[in-house]
Amino acid sequence: MEIPVIDLKALDGDKRTEAMAQLHEACENWGFFWVKHHGIDESLMEKVKDFVNCHYEKHMEKSFFELDLAKELGPKANPSEVDWKSTYFLQHHPKCNIEDFPEIGAEFRETVEIYIHQLTKVAEKLAEGLSENLGLAKDHIKKTFSPPFIGTKIAKYPHCPDPERVFGLRAHTDAGGIILLLQDDTVPGLEFYKDGMWVPVTPNKDHKIFVNLGDQVEIMSNGIYKSILHRVRAEKEGCRLSIATFYNPGANAVIKPDAKLLYPGGYQFQEYLAYYQGTKFGDKAARFQAIKEMFSK
Repeated sequence: MEIPVIDLKALDGDKRTEAMAQLHEACENWGFFWVKHHGIDESLMEKVKDFVNCHYEKHMEKSFFELDLAKELGPKANPSEVDWKSTYFLQHHPKCNIEDFPEIGAEFRETVEIYIHQLTKVAEKLAEGLSENLGLAKDHIKKTFSPPFIGTKIAKYPHCPDPERVFGLRAHTDAGGIILLLQDDTVPGLEFYKDGMWVPVTPNKDHKIFVNLGDQVEIMSNGIYKSILHRVRAEKEGCRLSIATFYNPGANAVIKPDAKLLYPGGYQFQEYLAYYQGTKFGDKAARFQAIKEMFSK
C-alpha cells in the first residue's frame, strides 16, 4: 500500500480544496500519513538526529546491553511483557524537563527548542485542517487542547540477536492527539495496521514528517477519524532511530465530540417516521440535522 502524502504548503495555495480533501481521506481511511513541504529546516532535522544518535552511543548503548532483557533474551523471555528499546522522554510544554538530563548540553537544548517550535506550527496547521474538514471552527482542536501538552519520546531500537522473539515496541494506539515522527532514514521496523495487514513505514531520506492520529482525535471526531494500531519490529541489523513528538490535550482538557458530529437521539421512532414521511426523498444529512435540532431543546 502507498501511504498518503499530504503537501502542507498546498493547504494555503491554489490547490487548497484538493489538499484538504486528501487530508480528510488520509485521516478517515488511514489514520496516518506523510507530510511534505512542512517548513521545518532540513539541516535542523539532521542536527536533531545526529545528536540523538551520538547521545545513545555515549550514554545509553552500553547500559542497554547490560540489562537483564538484553542478557537473558531466550526461552524465558515473555515478548508480551517487554519492548526491545532504549528510550527517554523530553517534556517541552507547559513544563520543560530538560534539566533532568545534565548530559544534554546547551547547544542541543537550543537546537531542540527551535525544532519543537517549528514542529508545533506543523501540528497546529494540521489541527486547523482537521477541524475544518470536520465542519468545526478552524481553532476547535487547538482551543480544546489548550494549553497543549507537548513532549518528545526519543527512542533507539538496538540490533536484536533474536528478533523473532520480541518486538521493539508492542502493538498499541497512541493515547493523545497528533503525533509527529522524525524517524530513521535507513533502518526499518515501524508498521501500521490497515485492512487486516501490517503496512511498513519505509525509511526515507527526503525529510518528510510521518504523522499519526491518537485516541483523542478519534473521540473528538466521533469516530470519523481513526487512531490506528502500530508496532515496531525488532531488527537483527541496524539500530533504528525514532523521535516522536506528541501534540496532546492539556491534562485538564475536556474531551468530547462536538454536538455537530453526533447523530440525533432521544426521540421516539414514531416521531422520526412522522418527519421522515415528508423528507423521504430529501437529503439524509439535512434530515438528521433537523431531527437533532427538534429533540435537543
